[in-house]
Amino acid sequence: MVNRSNGQAAPGDLEAVRLLLNTWLIPNDTREPEDHLDAYVERSSVPRSQLSQLKALRDDLRMAVERAGPTAEVVNPWVERLAIQPRVAEEELNFGHEAGLAGDLVCAVLEAVASRHWHRLKACPDCRWIFYDHSRNASKRWCKMTAGGPDGRSCGSIAKVRAHRKRVRSTE
Repeated sequence: MVNRSNGQAAPGDLEAVRLLLNTWLIPNDTREPEDHLDAYVERSSVPRSQLSQLKALRDDLRMAVERAGPTAEVVNPWVERLAIQPRVAEEELNFGHEAGLAGDLVCAVLEAVASRHWHRLKACPDCRWIFYDHSRNASKRWCKMTAGGPDGRSCGSIAKVRAHRKRVRSTE
């Protein structure tokens, strides 16, 4: 599997959220969903006792990024569950909690919503890889237009070829 984070990394702490979301993925070679949350937890030195909480958070945030439901309906219950509180420090707003990594990730989401960056975190409609849309008008739709290596998938090109072939078939 090719490392597709190149050029797709989110700014600041939102990148940690993107990395968590991409622990569930559809590899290019098998096209069968895989869950790599266990390896993520081990790399992050997070206690195994937090695994189920992180899985639930990941799955909920993926729903929000994939626009399967309103962000508020996903994030607000996590804010309450993790007792995240706003704090003013040095003329800026921060968020405080004692909820470990899950709290840090939800705080990153809150900061992204406040800075209007959250909507730029997107899921490719083909492979469902989560990427950050750096385009000027936030109109990027696919993770990649061209294959990024021998194992890379060019989801945008594949979708455009499919649409073209469908149009051609309908005119015949």
